[in-house]
Amino acid sequence: MESMLNKLKSTVTKVTADVTSAVMGNPVTREFEVGRHIASGGPGLCWRIYNGTKKSTKQEVAVFVFDKKMIDKHQKFDKDQIIDSLKKGVQQLTRLRHPRLLTVQHPLEESRDCLAFCTEPVFASLSNVLGQWDNLPSPVPNDIKEYKLYDVETKYGLLQISEGLSFLHSGVKMVHGNLCPENIILNKSGAWKIMGFDFSISSNNPSDAEPKYTCKEWEPNLPPLCLPNPEYLAPEYILSVSCDSASDMYSLGVVMHAVFNEGKPVFQVNKHDIFKSFSRQLDQLSSMSPAVLNKIPEEVREHVKMLLSVTPNVRPDADQMTKIPFFDDVGAVTLQYFDSLFQRDNLQKSQFYKGLPKVLPKLPKRVVVYRILPALTSEFVNPDMVPFVLPNVLLIAEECTKDEYVRLILPDLTPVFKQQEPVQASNMILLIFLQKMDLLLTKTPAEDIKNSVLPMVYRALEAPSVQIQELCLNIIPTFANLIDYPSMKNSLIPRIKSACLQTSSLAVRVNSLVCLGKILEYLDKWFVIDEILPFLQQIPSREPAVLMGILGIYKCTFSHKKLGIPKEHLATKSLPHLVSLSIDNNLNLNQFNSFMMVIRDMLSRMEAEHKTKLEQLHVMQEQQRSINISNPGSQSEDIKSPPSSGNQIDDIFGSSGVNGKENGTAASTSQPNRMSLTLEEKQRLAKEQEQAAKLRNQQPLAPQTIKPAATTNAQTKDLTSSLLNNMTSLSSMSLANTPRPAPVQGTTMAAFPSTTPMVGSMGAPVSNGFNQTMGFQTGAMGMGMRQAGPGLYGGMATTTSTPNFGALAQNHGLAGQSNKAPDMSALDSLFTPNKPKVTLNQMGPNPTPGASTPWLSQFGPPQNAQTPMQGVPVGMGGVPSGFGMQANPFFSPQNFSQPAAAPSMNPGGIKHSASVNNDLKDLFG
Repeated sequence: MESMLNKLKSTVTKVTADVTSAVMGNPVTREFEVGRHIASGGPGLCWRIYNGTKKSTKQEVAVFVFDKKMIDKHQKFDKDQIIDSLKKGVQQLTRLRHPRLLTVQHPLEESRDCLAFCTEPVFASLSNVLGQWDNLPSPVPNDIKEYKLYDVETKYGLLQISEGLSFLHSGVKMVHGNLCPENIILNKSGAWKIMGFDFSISSNNPSDAEPKYTCKEWEPNLPPLCLPNPEYLAPEYILSVSCDSASDMYSLGVVMHAVFNEGKPVFQVNKHDIFKSFSRQLDQLSSMSPAVLNKIPEEVREHVKMLLSVTPNVRPDADQMTKIPFFDDVGAVTLQYFDSLFQRDNLQKSQFYKGLPKVLPKLPKRVVVYRILPALTSEFVNPDMVPFVLPNVLLIAEECTKDEYVRLILPDLTPVFKQQEPVQASNMILLIFLQKMDLLLTKTPAEDIKNSVLPMVYRALEAPSVQIQELCLNIIPTFANLIDYPSMKNSLIPRIKSACLQTSSLAVRVNSLVCLGKILEYLDKWFVIDEILPFLQQIPSREPAVLMGILGIYKCTFSHKKLGIPKEHLATKSLPHLVSLSIDNNLNLNQFNSFMMVIRDMLSRMEAEHKTKLEQLHVMQEQQRSINISNPGSQSEDIKSPPSSGNQIDDIFGSSGVNGKENGTAASTSQPNRMSLTLEEKQRLAKEQEQAAKLRNQQPLAPQTIKPAATTNAQTKDLTSSLLNNMTSLSSMSLANTPRPAPVQGTTMAAFPSTTPMVGSMGAPVSNGFNQTMGFQTGAMGMGMRQAGPGLYGGMATTTSTPNFGALAQNHGLAGQSNKAPDMSALDSLFTPNKPKVTLNQMGPNPTPGASTPWLSQFGPPQNAQTPMQGVPVGMGGVPSGFGMQANPFFSPQNFSQPAAAPSMNPGGIKHSASVNNDLKDLFG
């Protein structure tokens, strides 16, 4: 790597040193910057060609430099002759002005070390292109080494030389005298130009019809630079010391041969015995073998043979050569027309430019880019011609690389982007640019897009021409992915919305909606929701096409994976708007069906999303309840429920296993032991029940429980004794720590199973129709055993809704006591909410004032998380009424109002009975 860097450094240093030493002190350097050595040309390729720029205008030029060190080996006399010959050639070239002659930008300047002059930018000499690399930099530049002439370049190049000779012979009355590849220069655009007038001969009688030229005799002793190239000289120069315009035509024939034969002339000349060589050449020309010309194209082979004729009169003149069919190639004619455009009027130019797109694809890229493109961009100064030239320039841009586009095309396009006058031409320019917008946005740098291209698009959206607006709206989606998001959001979308709202053209309004629908995918969700969807409600017209466009935007937004419409927006804005549009009288059946399809899809998604949300919320609430049940100490409720009361109920009636769903599962039951109560304990129990009743009276719509008054009936005492015995044994249980899932309010609950069958009013076992004899049934099933009494829908217990508690003691031999009237005051303590094991005085519920009523809790959402059985109303024989009543399809909230015929209720929900004894008989038969 280091060696390569050193080699590069030495090469650069050498080139710089050569330029410095050759040009230093020459007056040319005052006005021009001299660059790198690029080519060589002139007689014997003695001129080094450098690229350069004019300091004042930065105009690109070529600097020709002749280093006098090249002739140091010659005598002073020879040096002077060489310098004089070179000066003559440059001076003659400077005086002549023609498109086919090399244009001199700065005349010859001489210094002590060199001669120098400046011309139009140059690529190389034809000799360099054909493989003669003398006096070229080392290594030879790749662009010269790899340069190959295309057929169109060769044809048009030879045509240009013929036209140049025609100008010299007919217009100037001059013979060039040394036409050869060394003196043919290819400029930067590829045009062939003539130079090297060192040996030119002017006519002695320019005013006469037949000019006469005086030819110098060949002097072999002169230095080679003082003599023309003998391989391209006509025989009469040497053999008869005569010349005329036909002599140049012979040279043209040899040049044509060399172009098609890799730079080789027809004959090799021995410069030491020039006369003998030419004599031999004359004989060969008289009987030329067809093999000599077999590499020349057949259509021009005969003309080349005539040019190489020994007889000057047989050779075609320059004007005749320009008209041969060989030069009637489409590409050559096109290039020739470009060179004569300055002579054409606008109508002729416009016709030519219209047909040019058909020709450009047939031409090589190098010819198009470096030969045709400069001619096209030069027409941009003529505003009327821009609409005709621009399509061709953009067509060429498509074939260029991004670098070529930025370097060769964009600088000329930038002023055209901003052109607004004349209006008609400006509108056509907008249309053309819009059709090629993808090209512009792909190859134009971001900064130029922002400063030049997008402002032109915005101008098109605001143009008064409906056609331009329509085209712009149709084309924008094709390049929307190339527009940066801030420009689209802040500049493009507002103009599209403005065009839609302000236009009086239905086509523009519909195309605006279609355009917005197509570019939605390039916008973010919230911009669409905040800016696009509200804009749709501002559109004033109600034509079917407009309505369908609005529907399309809603549908695209709703169904797009990246966008979507939130359910809140659907419910409050989108659906109301669409529903109102759907019933517009302008819509036909298919259009209405399209609206309804979208509306149904939106409704379905909104329902699904909201249902999912509620289900998730429900699951979270249930999880929170489970946590609260598992950690009763962390509950924030004012009312603390005993955790053991639910377990006590399980022990008596069997574990319900209720988990908030309809399919509750039963757990194993426990058999309580019988114990007797003393009279003092019974009295204390009665007082506690009275206190509990007073506490319940403080709560509105308190759970309705059965609290029979004290009785002296012996049967009542015995049954009360049995029940309290069970409850006493319950208090000794260790089930207080067993958690119970919270029941979900508003759902049904299965029955409490028992190992003993349920006994009906006649003491017979009752089946529920699903299982074998059940120990405890739901209120719903119990109600089917007899006709409902007036207290059924009032929420009071009846003989059919109260289970036979005598069955609880069957395993203990007390089934025969079921005909006694027991004291039912102990039942209140069995169905109170869960609390820790406490004394009987504390087992009554202590509801918080203002707590939700048990009836409303069945149909409304829970206000607070509750522990099992908390707040569940007790009725129908102590069964939580929320289970059996909710399972009954005949129950409805209005049934809970008290009928007029119902017995009067006290504030605690307790029924006043005239005879407690009769009530107990109704309960237990």
